[in-house]
Amino acid sequence: MRVAMFGYQTWGHRTLHALLDSEHEVVLTVTHPTSDHAYERIWSDSVADLAEQHGVPVLLRNRPDDDELLRALKEAAPDIIVANNWRTWLPPEIFDLPPHGTLNIHDSLLPSYAGFSPLIWALINGEKQVGVTAHRMDTDLDTGDILLQRAVPVGPTDTATDLFHRTVDLIGPLVTDSLDLIASGRAVWTPQDRSRSSFFHKRSPRDSRIDWTWPAQDLERFVRAQSDPYPNAFTFHRGQRLRILSAAVSEGRYGGTPGRIFIREGDGVVIVAGAEARSGRLPGLVVKRVRTEDGAEHAATEYFRTMGGYLTDRP
Repeated sequence: MRVAMFGYQTWGHRTLHALLDSEHEVVLTVTHPTSDHAYERIWSDSVADLAEQHGVPVLLRNRPDDDELLRALKEAAPDIIVANNWRTWLPPEIFDLPPHGTLNIHDSLLPSYAGFSPLIWALINGEKQVGVTAHRMDTDLDTGDILLQRAVPVGPTDTATDLFHRTVDLIGPLVTDSLDLIASGRAVWTPQDRSRSSFFHKRSPRDSRIDWTWPAQDLERFVRAQSDPYPNAFTFHRGQRLRILSAAVSEGRYGGTPGRIFIREGDGVVIVAGAEARSGRLPGLVVKRVRTEDGAEHAATEYFRTMGGYLTDRP
């Protein structure tokens, strides 16, 4: 089949790489210009560079809403569009243009975690598995009929970085398997169960701020969900932002006010956590490594040389 590819960053790069290695012909690539947004500087493999290296025509667009792009797409005459990590809405005159429409590759197990940053949100929420979905694009975001899905389990110590590497490796086989089914006429499309759907917004700095009234188990996942190179979970100590790089749930039970810097345990420092922490029956969060605003990384036992004081959600 003749394929046009819409994509961005490492997800789009993996998709284009799989297409170039397949028996299908890539006739046009559309990608976004480089962005300064914190989350968009992560996993920033260039789709444009890969396309140019293989002689594939490239168009750079923030939004696909101009006559030149539509004209180029009609002239390329693809049988199908494949999209992965395209960051703005594709209008029907584009996604319905090819005979086989548009196949979108989304990094969640739809209908759950439609939208943005699904791996981070899924880990924060304690999901047992994550994955990738190939579905037909329609007028709503990430709601079209599903063709194929691939899943991987979430381990007890997995970070968002671990899950990224595990799921991005699923993209190539998912793309080629999907196109082979479509080209052979064997594709079976399954409508999404909208009663099970969930949609998540783009993350912003505020979404990484720690709320010490959360239970320690939730906070430990919150830290793992924002591992380097993602923006880390943060709190404030003595008016300065402090990023929490690694943490664990305490073995002991600690009572008091959430956010209190309490006592050393093992190789970390216990911070009282949980809205019901005053009962004294909840574990705390053992903070192990932190990063200060100057970029310096510290063992928590060295950074918190004396116990007492509080970590807060504001300066």
